[in-house]
Amino acid sequence: MAGKSQSYKRKITRQLYFSNLLSCAELSHKIDKSLSLTTKILNELIAEGIVVETGYAPSSGGRRPLMYSLRADVLYIVSVAMDQFFTRIAIMDMQNKHVCAVEKFELRLADNPAALAVLTNKIESVIKQSGISKTKIAGIGIGMPGFVDSQKGINYTFLPATGESITDYIAGSTGLHTYIENDSGIVGLAELRFGAVRNRKNAMVINIGWGVGLGMILEGALFRGDNGFAGEFSHIPLFNNGKLCSCGKSGCLETETSLFVIVEKAKEGMQAGRVSALKRLLSGKEEDLEKDAEAIIHSAGKGDRFAIELLSEAGYNIGRGIAILIHLLNPGIVVLSGRGALAGKIWQAPIQQALNEHCIPRLAINTEIAISTLGYEAELIGCAALVMEKLGEPVKKSFKKEKIPKAARLLR
Repeated sequence: MAGKSQSYKRKITRQLYFSNLLSCAELSHKIDKSLSLTTKILNELIAEGIVVETGYAPSSGGRRPLMYSLRADVLYIVSVAMDQFFTRIAIMDMQNKHVCAVEKFELRLADNPAALAVLTNKIESVIKQSGISKTKIAGIGIGMPGFVDSQKGINYTFLPATGESITDYIAGSTGLHTYIENDSGIVGLAELRFGAVRNRKNAMVINIGWGVGLGMILEGALFRGDNGFAGEFSHIPLFNNGKLCSCGKSGCLETETSLFVIVEKAKEGMQAGRVSALKRLLSGKEEDLEKDAEAIIHSAGKGDRFAIELLSEAGYNIGRGIAILIHLLNPGIVVLSGRGALAGKIWQAPIQQALNEHCIPRLAINTEIAISTLGYEAELIGCAALVMEKLGEPVKKSFKKEKIPKAARLLR
């Protein structure tokens, strides 16, 4: 019975993390257990200082139910959001709030054999500077670009680990459970759990960044495919432009739509004499790639015609790709997320134009195009969600149980 009790506690803890506030009746329904048993487990969690009562729900005409939530400081999660050029590390509490400043640094992944060691050392440094004991950290969740096998803990594109997986390497160095997932899958998970896809059955989440990734939500769950490689939206061969893609092929969607390409086109426009506020904002230096992308998005939001033109051209081509997704998968919603989503509604008109031209109206009319409310935070939030989904898996033999706090032990 003790084992079952721990299992129920894990289920309730996960439900409260993902839903924030729930009544006993709602929890009973979600974990599919009787109201009396759910009440018993809740009382135990309250006594252990893991769950707190948060007052009564707003009146809906009947008796108001008492609501429950997780204590924010019961556990913490290390979230690591990576792209090809930059990495962010945040420590999140049980309400997905940063408990210290986000550590952001340049870390180029391509042809960089030292990248994994640098990343691991940086994670250790952030944890140490936070002052949070490792015994209070549930785990490390990492979103990264490339062909990621989350089950084996391997990235076939970046971060080679000699003789062991990425997850084993980081876990061995930090003593913390470590999980990895493709960055676009992580963004999709964030939208599914906390964003625009919540309570939606079938959805496509477009991760606009240095590539154009895809998180696929099918039948209410993140779809990874047989090997975890589903959603390589960037590499749909749409163009005969002869441009070499990062995957080694040519003409991929990424070659006309990524933020990297948009920055390059902006530089070309400035050299050709285009009139734009970007002339004084763009650095043009390789090390300022991120700042230049932000300048274009910001200028478009301010009404700069050339910046809007750049995003609109990319948006139209993304829309061509979305038309293919709609024809194949018939999603109820397509969400634009990630770094590029900060451009907001500027994307919607050109994407809708592409759908008007390339999509069968009977299919497209029922698909909503939405902008993420999570934006650039999506990957960090998704990394935290990944760890919470994994809680309860067996502890590795090399991890000493006495080093796991009481609050964490109940989740193992």
